[in-house]
Amino acid sequence: MPARLKLVVAYDGSAFAGWQSQSHQNTIQDSIERAFSRVIGRSVGVQGAGRTDAGVHALGQCAHVDLPNRRLSTARWPTALNALLPPTIRILRCRYVSQNFHARYSARGKIYRYRIWSGSILPPFEFKRAWHVRAPIDFALLRKSGDLFVGKHDFAAFAANRGKRPESTVRTINAVRVRRQGACLTVEFDGEGFLYKMARLMTGTMVACAARKFEMERIKQDLESRRSLGSRIAAPAQGLFLVKVRY
Repeated sequence: MPARLKLVVAYDGSAFAGWQSQSHQNTIQDSIERAFSRVIGRSVGVQGAGRTDAGVHALGQCAHVDLPNRRLSTARWPTALNALLPPTIRILRCRYVSQNFHARYSARGKIYRYRIWSGSILPPFEFKRAWHVRAPIDFALLRKSGDLFVGKHDFAAFAANRGKRPESTVRTINAVRVRRQGACLTVEFDGEGFLYKMARLMTGTMVACAARKFEMERIKQDLESRRSLGSRIAAPAQGLFLVKVRY
């Protein structure tokens, strides 16, 4: 009997061209689909909760796959798949779910975390894990600028064009949490949904405000006008982590 399996996946995105399958097959999705095909002897499609760009990491990406049967228990699937995956991709856990579950369309929200290193020297183990910002960052301004994104807004000014326009650019951000531990700053966005590059564009704008490159009023103006009134700043991909998908 066909069965739908839900996966929770963690990966270091540094060496991959993002989540979404591409012709060169150097993506997270391609790697997981190859592992499944070797275990069950046939091709299957893995559906992710959303795309992550090249260089973006995940602590808790979710996906589902339709299998011909329940030949393996949920406890055995991570072991079987991880033995075939590169060490930079790991299946954390699996469980069988109803056919009504969909990794993308059943999602009710996501949490993204962005890491910023504000020290003068970037430690080698932070390379490709954080954005190294040498300019002084005002922590209070970073936190205040993040508060301006909270709520329901039209985020057209904080999205990039992926080739086709979304039906709506209105999104709700439940919380923006800014924390500091030594030279490491983290910005966590908890939202019901995100547009393409939205988290990176919000982070870049917040850092620009905190570095006093422009006033926080710019954020309000961009949200109200639905377009960027100046050059947009997208934080680099390597500092972004998909932390969790909520269902």
